[in-house]
Amino acid sequence: MHPNAERNRLAADAGRLANWKRWGPYLSERQWATVREDYSEGGTAWEYFPHDQARSRAYRWGEDGLLGITDRQCRLCCALALWNGRDPILKERLFGLAGPEGNHGEDVKEYYFYLDSTPTHSYLKALYKYPQTEFPYARLVKENRRRGKRDPEFELADTGVFDEDRYFDVFAEYAKADPDDILIRITVANRSRQAATLHLLPTLWYRNTWIWGCRHEGCWIKPSMQALGDSMVQAEHVTFGTHVFVAGPGPDGAPPSWLFTENETNTRKLFGADTWTPYVKDAFHEYLVHGRRDAVNPGRVGTKVAAHYRLEIPAKGVVTVPLRLTALRTGSVAAAGEEFDRVFRDRRREADEFYADRLPPAMTEEQRGIVRQAYAGLLWSKQFYHYIVRDWLEGDPQQPPPPPARAAGRNADWPHLYNRDVISMPDKWEYPWYAAWDLAFHMIPFAEIDPDYAKQQLVLFPREWYMHPNGQLPAYEFNFADVNPPVHAWACWRVYKMTGARGARDRLFLSRCFQKLIINFTWWVNRKDREGRNLFAGGFLGLDNVGVFDRSKPLPTGGELEQADGTAWMAVFCATMLSIALELARDNPATEDMASKFFEHFIAITDAINTHGGTGLWDEEDGFYYDQLRVDGRTIPLKIRSLVGLIPLLAVEVLDDDALQGLGGFKKRLDWFIEHRPDLSRQISYCCLLDGGEGHCHRLLAIPSRDRLERVLRYLLDEKEFLSPYGIRSLSRYHRDRPYTFRVNGEEYRVDYEPGESTTGLFGGNSNWRGPIWFPINYLLIEALERYHHFYGDGLQVECPTGSGKLMNLKAVAAELSARLARIFLPDARGRRPCHGDDRRYADDPHWRDLALFHEYFHGDTGLGLGASHQTGWTALAIRSLEELARGR
Repeated sequence: MHPNAERNRLAADAGRLANWKRWGPYLSERQWATVREDYSEGGTAWEYFPHDQARSRAYRWGEDGLLGITDRQCRLCCALALWNGRDPILKERLFGLAGPEGNHGEDVKEYYFYLDSTPTHSYLKALYKYPQTEFPYARLVKENRRRGKRDPEFELADTGVFDEDRYFDVFAEYAKADPDDILIRITVANRSRQAATLHLLPTLWYRNTWIWGCRHEGCWIKPSMQALGDSMVQAEHVTFGTHVFVAGPGPDGAPPSWLFTENETNTRKLFGADTWTPYVKDAFHEYLVHGRRDAVNPGRVGTKVAAHYRLEIPAKGVVTVPLRLTALRTGSVAAAGEEFDRVFRDRRREADEFYADRLPPAMTEEQRGIVRQAYAGLLWSKQFYHYIVRDWLEGDPQQPPPPPARAAGRNADWPHLYNRDVISMPDKWEYPWYAAWDLAFHMIPFAEIDPDYAKQQLVLFPREWYMHPNGQLPAYEFNFADVNPPVHAWACWRVYKMTGARGARDRLFLSRCFQKLIINFTWWVNRKDREGRNLFAGGFLGLDNVGVFDRSKPLPTGGELEQADGTAWMAVFCATMLSIALELARDNPATEDMASKFFEHFIAITDAINTHGGTGLWDEEDGFYYDQLRVDGRTIPLKIRSLVGLIPLLAVEVLDDDALQGLGGFKKRLDWFIEHRPDLSRQISYCCLLDGGEGHCHRLLAIPSRDRLERVLRYLLDEKEFLSPYGIRSLSRYHRDRPYTFRVNGEEYRVDYEPGESTTGLFGGNSNWRGPIWFPINYLLIEALERYHHFYGDGLQVECPTGSGKLMNLKAVAAELSARLARIFLPDARGRRPCHGDDRRYADDPHWRDLALFHEYFHGDTGLGLGASHQTGWTALAIRSLEELARGR
């Protein structure tokens, strides 16, 4: 990597020389209807704080906005508000359906795109497509409620609001002149063939921290804003100092008009109670939509302010509005001019230089465009996340006390949890809360562009104010005690190796993670293997509806479920901890003992999954791993060919003899184990390759033997089973014609191949693991195949696809799977990207065709993007597939 301006900024920020990351896109896209804003008795977050109240009601734990930014403590926020003269609501935030409203759960009903970001957010760019006709709020709700689980979602474009190009493209760009001086450029393009009017309101406001009477960190006294002439507002905060918000002239050369109010709840409207001030949160909505001039403060003071521009934009015309948000101590405060334009040019050029330096030179412009948007989405999905569980449970002194039932309700057993950090979110609208296993995958692409942030996030979650005293990592806010796959150790190990050359890696980071992960491992063993048989039952395990039963609830049959995936995840955890322990033992011999512990535990788990009770969870007849139900002394395999039976392939590590040199204690224990425990050491494969007359020896630790690996791979690589044109399906296509059924107590439970949206209501019905393609598991499968190849080399070749007669080694198979994943985002000869389906706008329209969305999962047959539309966190793993495709050209 060559030195460049953005790398210098990253280094200065990491070294605390300049606070380049103080400001960023840390503003949520949906704060309403979150658990942390829910003070209801029954935990009904969607109903307690709906979208219709968001414009009028102050938030307790955060803020949201449209294409906005905030500081890392979410004190001062800046975002856009828009009105086309027809909407019944001022557009201050993205609209979407609540979980109970959508036929496939919650879903944002807007079109917006993250276009660019540097890791320090020295340059940011995003796009929002705003209809010129009335936004069809009611129609979207009504039609989606009418539709059933087997119907597609009714999207905004389906209403016809974008027909004849009757919309605005609204681009928001931010460029930092220095860490506390942010230049803002709003560009609005009228795509219609007719002139159109747009009310543009760049808005600045303080998060409300003053009305709650809270006593924890961040409960500041009320700040203030006041006008300074026609083009400037001064903002004062007790801990954030003085900032100036400068609004440049509109296209007509005139300054905007300033609107002031308070970021306070409109209690009269919502609750019929008097407000202490007539100037409340929804004042700008009332002023524009209902013409209430008295809604805004004529004294031009408050805690929320907007610069109101009325833009008359000609047909196909483009206008630009410049603004500036700067700390008073900085020099220039002009929002226009040569210096302003130069900063934008420099930051855009520096962003290009930063990414050019890290992307393969062989990448096409098409591939580069997708990767840049993937990184942009990853970086725009950072969010200030604030949720102090004890205070939330007890309520605030100056607010009504929460219902008593909350004391034993949701998250009541996590009172230690103290969230007040900028965290990588799965999707800032659909999932505006962290998910522990999602975050682990996010950090792989993050490590490529911002290693320090990746390591900070991975260190954060095992810290004592996050990790439960019993050792569990918090899952997600709807139920912190839920169980996600234990992939945190894997992420720590990968990030460690990715972010430094051998011999120069961050051993302190690895050691900090290792110490806490030992506690987490112990929690898993104690809670999820209660009978001590090394067969694990983890419950939910991230794969939502993959099973015939809801695996996070008591079984309708009674008895216990032995999970192939739960057991395999623990083997992955063991193998990763073994690798970490061996690495740390190089300068800390005491860690050798831990290496021996994880080695023997791995072997015990591998033996159990393969041999317990005869064949463990392996089905010799089918050649596949299945969950098993144990009830009334009987063992019943649940013969569903799904990812559950593929995850055992992920448990694979290769131990090179060279790497064990100098680790005498571990080597001695290993040799003893092989000699004296032949009943277990059969799970270890050993190979020596002659190289120049000298043997290079290594051992394979893996759940499947070579024979079982080959048998499972026949399913994996069969296009009638798991192999899709776009990656590996989560459920075999075999079940399309042969659904799995299980009958108990007069009820039938059934699993069908469903390559698109879920047709069941399990887990809210807004995700589906019964056929679609999911990037995280595909990524892990590709990694595993590469490790198997490291051991077996060209001596193991398989048909790919199965039945084709074409033999490949496993490295080539991994490359083939990676190429299929990349194909999801690349246009075909007709310009059609599979992720966008048959929407011709993305193929033909110059204002749509270069735009990419990174969905939560993808249709198992067509590659169409499904689920959350901006889940760039783990779907940013696609970057590696695109890079590998470029390197293979």
